[in-house]
Amino acid sequence: MRIEHSVTTLSWIPSYAVTGLNKALFESGFTHYDDPPPDVLYDLDEMKRDDRFRYANRLHAWIDVDGGRITDYGYLGGSIMGATTVRLGSRDLARFQAVEFEELRAEPEVTDSSVRFLQTFGGHVALPAPRHVNRPPFVKLQAPTVWTTLALVLYADGRAEWEFVGASPFPRHWVFDNDGKLAGKAGLANFKEWWRHSFGKHTPWGELDSPALLTTVESALERELSTQIMAGGEKPKIRTIKEGQLLMEQGELGHELYLLLDGVLAVEVDGEVLSEVGPGAILGERAIVEPEGRRTATLRALTKSRVAVADTSQIDRNKLREIGDSRPTASE
Repeated sequence: MRIEHSVTTLSWIPSYAVTGLNKALFESGFTHYDDPPPDVLYDLDEMKRDDRFRYANRLHAWIDVDGGRITDYGYLGGSIMGATTVRLGSRDLARFQAVEFEELRAEPEVTDSSVRFLQTFGGHVALPAPRHVNRPPFVKLQAPTVWTTLALVLYADGRAEWEFVGASPFPRHWVFDNDGKLAGKAGLANFKEWWRHSFGKHTPWGELDSPALLTTVESALERELSTQIMAGGEKPKIRTIKEGQLLMEQGELGHELYLLLDGVLAVEVDGEVLSEVGPGAILGERAIVEPEGRRTATLRALTKSRVAVADTSQIDRNKLREIGDSRPTASE
């Protein structure tokens, strides 16, 4: 009996992610940000033609099982490097295929009951990207490297487990399971760190991988509202929260609604940590819909984080109430 399974990362550039001088290139329309990927993948080649991602790392593997014993195993293909579209005004001038690096596949780790596969995929954009480096000639034209590293364990009894092992600090990485459904997200997307350091020995093709911070997926309703907040009208104000800083404190009056763009926050009620939230979470909704207008939880930044401050006049209160009702409470 053959058992096949896959796990895929799609990497893309959100509208808030680029900083510094490079931000002007995106906002001029010369190149572009990306719309969030869909909740469920369709054909990756078609998605590439639709310009829905920068690159896709698809770890697809198989094992053969006979009488409960693993008799053979191997990797299958499927990773895809995207392209960069250059524009002048509303016109597409050219489309440059990104540079694909050699796929790194570790020798499978085999036990009596399982096989573990490990795969890294990535590369860099084809366009020159001048940046300062700390060695002669002190200017490098090549863009930094992007990548993700995935692990997949296939068991003789048919089970499968995946792991998001490592990733470049930029762009944004989403993880999709064997059914193509959104299953996890990278908690951080650090353009500055990536732009300065992710090349040469500071990549899996050199000496280092960067550990990936995986966060849970927010609800479909939160994703709907996040699109409304970021693309529904006037651009929201972006606020940065330092590691350890509070975004809000339980009991205080609050009238602002937030969308967590980047980072991880701890949710505390009566001094007890109930959960952690990552990018895409809608925050502060209960104070908006409750008559008292008070915060029902403390939100503390576990990493440096960024939030968008939403215009609540455009948000359906019933949808905010539905999000608030789905949150865990201290009694749960």
